[in-house]
Amino acid sequence: MTVLLLVPLLAPLAAPPLARHALDRLRPVTALWVLTASCLALAAACVTALGVVVLTALLKIPAFASLGELVHPLRTFSDGVLVPAAAAAAGGLTVGVLTLGRSAVRQAGAFRAARTEAGRRPAAGDLSVVDSPHPDAYALPGRPHRIVVTTAMLRSLDAAEREALFAHERAHNAGGHHYFLAAAELAAHCHPALRAARATVRFAAERAADEAAATAVGDRRLTARAIARAALAGHDSHAPRPVFVPGATTGPVPRRVAALLAPAGSRPRATRWIALLLAACAGLSVTAAAAGVLTVHHEVEVAQGEESP
Repeated sequence: MTVLLLVPLLAPLAAPPLARHALDRLRPVTALWVLTASCLALAAACVTALGVVVLTALLKIPAFASLGELVHPLRTFSDGVLVPAAAAAAGGLTVGVLTLGRSAVRQAGAFRAARTEAGRRPAAGDLSVVDSPHPDAYALPGRPHRIVVTTAMLRSLDAAEREALFAHERAHNAGGHHYFLAAAELAAHCHPALRAARATVRFAAERAADEAAATAVGDRRLTARAIARAALAGHDSHAPRPVFVPGATTGPVPRRVAALLAPAGSRPRATRWIALLLAACAGLSVTAAAAGVLTVHHEVEVAQGEESP
């Protein structure tokens, strides 16, 4: 086992602050892609590192060593280091699998319920109106895409604000934002630090939809007002909704409204260094995990007598 495997376990700790800075300095769509890709890379490297630690410990057991056709002892750290590390790694992987499985079952059930509710009434194009006293609106993926809005939400907005709200939700479906949110949810179960990055990915998706809606209706102030009023109307709504289903009232709404109302050019200049730094962090993690895997693979082949030390 090599110390390189520690890098994928520590690198995700830098993701949350870097993700917040990236969102402040990059266009929302660009930030959404960069953040999601980085989270997935960091999560994959972390799981790989944990798996290698567990596999290395298993190969120290005679029965598994026999299955691996090892003719020499596998060279590793002392058992006093390897055994606790492998136990912690196995525990982390087990917890991640269990929480991910539980989340997947819960989200699948919520998604089926949302699709069933949306299909109870004829849709007007992609718009499905649900009779409910709770103001809510969200983009529902699937075939076909749906914009779901409750009657209470429609009563809370005027005609122009409704169009801005619908444009926001259509931007979610058009941009495939549910894929980004699902990927961030998956990554969050692979390392605790990526849970904070998951919230930033969700915020980036909302900002991307905000900008698309403002362009579609041609009025940033109207879009900001629609989002603010929709959020104010639905702040007490606790309707069940899958985590990968985006909605206009999601995230820190005051920050989104402020971004829409900010004068043109007031946003910090979009620099590349923060995106490069985040990509470098993910790249370093993946490279370290790959190098660790190759090192352990070499040691296994040495133990099999196929290579010299």
